[in-house]
Amino acid sequence: MLAETVSRLFAEVESDQLQPTIDEMGLAGLMLSEGQGGAGCGWEELFEVLEPAGQYAAAVPLGENILASQLLGKAGNFSLSPYVEGSLQEGKFSGEVRNIPWGRAVDTVVAQAATGDVFSLDTSAAHCRENHNLADEPRDTLIFDRQAIGPLESADLLQYCALMRSVQMAGALEGALQLTAAYTLERHQFGRAIGKFQAVQQQLAVFAVEVAAVSCAVRAACRAATRGDAAFQIGAAKLRANTAVEIASRTAHQVHGAIGFTREHQLRQFTQRLWSWRTEYGNDRYWSEFLGRRVIERGAEHFWSDLTARDDRVAG
Repeated sequence: MLAETVSRLFAEVESDQLQPTIDEMGLAGLMLSEGQGGAGCGWEELFEVLEPAGQYAAAVPLGENILASQLLGKAGNFSLSPYVEGSLQEGKFSGEVRNIPWGRAVDTVVAQAATGDVFSLDTSAAHCRENHNLADEPRDTLIFDRQAIGPLESADLLQYCALMRSVQMAGALEGALQLTAAYTLERHQFGRAIGKFQAVQQQLAVFAVEVAAVSCAVRAACRAATRGDAAFQIGAAKLRANTAVEIASRTAHQVHGAIGFTREHQLRQFTQRLWSWRTEYGNDRYWSEFLGRRVIERGAEHFWSDLTARDDRVAG
């Protein structure tokens, strides 16, 4: 029911009314407990909300709102970023919080310093340096001068953000695949739809395999995250999503031809988000090294048993 409701929301509501409708539905409180006025949902339910957001290329900070609200213990117009450069002294922060999704429009930002400290900052007195990613989504820098902080419980913000973005990437990959498959039936060459040619069908089949693999990895990471420590699964899911971007975007644009790159074309709403999201919250190298270190620390002889033990705990 949740997935159907959210899918209809993204499919039917105009973009300028999307954020007000989300606020009215109370989706920011999805992961808050019932005592906090939320729905008490976990990562598996969050998948059902954020995957359609990616599939319909929704230009709203829904995932950021939900995660920041959970960390703050209340729903609101919040965002977050683990990219911090500055100093914490006597309960005050001076410095920059960078790459904040929709930073110019939020009331509070949740940040994580290099020391691991997670804290919140009121943005009302901050100076905003506006920026965008390739898909024109706001990615701003907020500059603070001795801003009082609100300490929060310990959390690995980068991992939370990586899993959130992986879910959205799974949705965007699915959206790009559906758009591309539909186009192969509309575009004709030599008297028939290009989707009837075996070479194009092969490309779409490889594309579909990538999409399915990412969805499987991300769903597994969400199940693990709901039950506890999921660092390994999150790293694997984000890396799998990252590596799928090249094949997916190349195939989609080859099938569409040059029109897929034009600013008004819908395809760029998926592929340019995927190119941007691939580098956010850990690129290919970061998560490859993260997973490699985990395996080396345990030793190669434990690799298979550790891997299956993780899946067994989730299944149980």
